[in-house]
Amino acid sequence: MNEKIETDILIIGVGIAGGTTALKLADAGHNVTVITRANEPKKSNTYWAQGGIIYTSPDDNPDLFTQDILHAGAGHTYPKAAKILAEEGPAVLKEILIDRVNVPFDLNKDGELDVVMEAAHSVPRIIHATDATGRAIEIAMLNVIKDHPNITLLTGHTAVDLLTTNHHSKDRMSLYEPPSCVGAYVFDRKERMVKRILARKTILATGGLGNIFLRTTNPKGARGDGIAMAYRAGARVINTEYIQFHPTTFHHEMAPNFLISEAVRGVGARLVHEDGTPFMQKYDPEWKDLAPRDVVARSIRQEMIERDIPNVYLDLHSYVDQSEIKSHFPNIAERCMAYGIDISKDLIPVVPGAHYSCGGVWVDEWGKTSLDQLYAVGEVACTGVHGANRLASTSLLEGLVWGARAAKDVANSLGDAPSINETIPPWNDTGQFEPDPLLIGQDMSTIQHVMWNYVGLVRAGYRLQRALRELRHLETEIERFYRVSQMTDDLIGLRNAVRTAVIVTTAALANKQSIGCHYREDAVE
Repeated sequence: MNEKIETDILIIGVGIAGGTTALKLADAGHNVTVITRANEPKKSNTYWAQGGIIYTSPDDNPDLFTQDILHAGAGHTYPKAAKILAEEGPAVLKEILIDRVNVPFDLNKDGELDVVMEAAHSVPRIIHATDATGRAIEIAMLNVIKDHPNITLLTGHTAVDLLTTNHHSKDRMSLYEPPSCVGAYVFDRKERMVKRILARKTILATGGLGNIFLRTTNPKGARGDGIAMAYRAGARVINTEYIQFHPTTFHHEMAPNFLISEAVRGVGARLVHEDGTPFMQKYDPEWKDLAPRDVVARSIRQEMIERDIPNVYLDLHSYVDQSEIKSHFPNIAERCMAYGIDISKDLIPVVPGAHYSCGGVWVDEWGKTSLDQLYAVGEVACTGVHGANRLASTSLLEGLVWGARAAKDVANSLGDAPSINETIPPWNDTGQFEPDPLLIGQDMSTIQHVMWNYVGLVRAGYRLQRALRELRHLETEIERFYRVSQMTDDLIGLRNAVRTAVIVTTAALANKQSIGCHYREDAVE
């Protein structure tokens, strides 16, 4: 059975970026189809974002905000994109998150938004919803999306590949026309079938790639699906060597890594060894534990190597009042307690983890990719805002702003988009074998270990070359395996993960300088 769905607009992903695009288009009267691989649509990258989102304050202005973005980006930020974010961000946030979906942001004692300071910001401009800002945003947004008459939300649907006229059309003359995206092949996990979703406009909002690394703050589905699909379709991909590693993810042999927010150090927690001895003063005497993320993460790595230890610790209880701990970090406390760690009296075991991809699918100021009729928004996209290193709390705002911008451009140009392409054939299911989960798990583990050990926090040419050889060989084997196997979400993810890993490693090998979060110990000046 080969089901076909036709829609004017297909959005792949429903985090803050995809959700914003969907809401803006649906509110304007357009019919939108949104798919997510998750059975629970809230389980996006956005949902797991503990940190805040940038708003504004009386002491702030767009020029000051722009300068902070440019400074954090290590000289590699696109000034035009930074200016767009700074000028449009506060108004879009108020329109969508506050007025449209009613996110319950924290209020101060006067009943106004509680605007706080974060590292590398010149003034207070960050708003939070305790230590689960992303979760509050995602739930509020989904509450509106689920009930919107112009939005069809398909859960448990994994995008397999983008459809393009020159790759998939039965009309052989399409090969001579400019490439254009006309939708996607999508795997319905419940029905175990691949559908054609044909669309006049397609928007990638698939999130990040953290799970190609052994340790990450990202959810399981963040395996580079969007980057891999866009690359195979012929879209331009840039800046993928710039992977921001967060210094502190929870480390426990029985637990997945999860983020311990930078705000924990912001209120006074110190990085220490098992005996309670702090160490960051050795690496940054001025800022100590509040040094830039890349400095802190590399410092932790160095301590782990020198002492041959699996992790370091965060000491919150020795430096912060217990009442403040419980009021500021209820969700972190709950998750740690599930593994026997009481953050009000115990040290929290932490290691660095892959956190955010500053690069991705190249887009212009309206979210348009280099492939006709294809847009990308959120972490999968590279607007140039983040340059070589991301300023804290810009990611959610970028997804919001470019989600709104993409929606505006799609609405304005939909009338000029080609009609639904009927020359795309049904999925050709050639899979003969049920894929062995053990093989998939082993290959995924190999990718994660290679990326962590050779393409991680500290890089060198010889390690990157070794990684590339191993990954290319593995990709050949995975592609052969993929061609003869029946479709599963894990198999799709494995194929995308190895392709994304090759893309990231190739970019890291080509960039011989240390810039921002791309650190080469053999850098060429």
